[in-house]
Amino acid sequence: MSQGRMASGNGSSVIEFVLLGLTQQPELQLPLFCLFLGIYVVSVLGNLGLIVLIALNPHLHTPMYYFLFHFSFIDLCYSSVIIPKMLMGFVKQNIISYGECMAQLFFFCFFVIDECYILTSMAYDRYVAICKPLRYKVIMSHQVCFMMTVGVYAMGFVGAMAHTGCMLRLTFCDSNVINHYMCDIPPLLRLSCSSTSISEVVVFIVVGVNVTGPCLIVFISYTLILSNILCIHSRKGRSKAFSTCSSHIIAVSLFFGASAFMYLKPSPTESLDQGKISTIFYTIVGPMMNPFIYSLRNKDVHIALKKTLKERIRT
Repeated sequence: MSQGRMASGNGSSVIEFVLLGLTQQPELQLPLFCLFLGIYVVSVLGNLGLIVLIALNPHLHTPMYYFLFHFSFIDLCYSSVIIPKMLMGFVKQNIISYGECMAQLFFFCFFVIDECYILTSMAYDRYVAICKPLRYKVIMSHQVCFMMTVGVYAMGFVGAMAHTGCMLRLTFCDSNVINHYMCDIPPLLRLSCSSTSISEVVVFIVVGVNVTGPCLIVFISYTLILSNILCIHSRKGRSKAFSTCSSHIIAVSLFFGASAFMYLKPSPTESLDQGKISTIFYTIVGPMMNPFIYSLRNKDVHIALKKTLKERIRT
């Protein structure tokens, strides 16, 4: 183990950590490296493509695509916080310094909490569009959308500061081997040689607020949306309304289901191998799938893509 004395005031003797990664089986390292490298490339291209497409097409400058723009940006950022460091673990011993570990934890928490609230904002946008269509432009004005986005990033910053602050006050002195592919909260709590009771309570409260709160808003929004859709007499109208919501429901289920399973447990320091699998879904699989979920059945995106490609071919 690589250990030394730190000059920081928390008394930790660990200056760096070793990330064990997904598996210690040598025969799986190369296949997994290729798999996750492919996933990362697809994720970057998909999310960056959506960002550029929305930015270049004025008819996509609506509240729905404004939130989708930020959603893709957040997915791009937090997958980039995790996957490059994870890939290094497949080709060599993955060592991360104490400072880098805390930085990775901060940005991971920041972008994950951002995702919670941007999904909530998107659910509210769909509620207004379907249940209050005549007042949609008034309710979802540019100022309102901007303030909602500021709130999204503010909540992410506060939550990330709370989580990172709890980790910084802990002492790490016995082991520096993290049984994970990233610096996540549960494996760091297990490594601490000081009391983690306060940190566990803070984690449970912060995660509870940032998961159950948005989940409740999303649930209420879609309950009202469903009741409104069922009142639509036209079969075509009901089908169109359902199609606008189906993509968001899939993304919400994937993200909140995995994150709730990971963190909302009585003891977050147990079942770390299960934790690795669940975090894969919302840190790696989710960002890769979301561009396809939101674009495959979206006529506006198809039209914008064809228009952009035609303009680029002409020039």
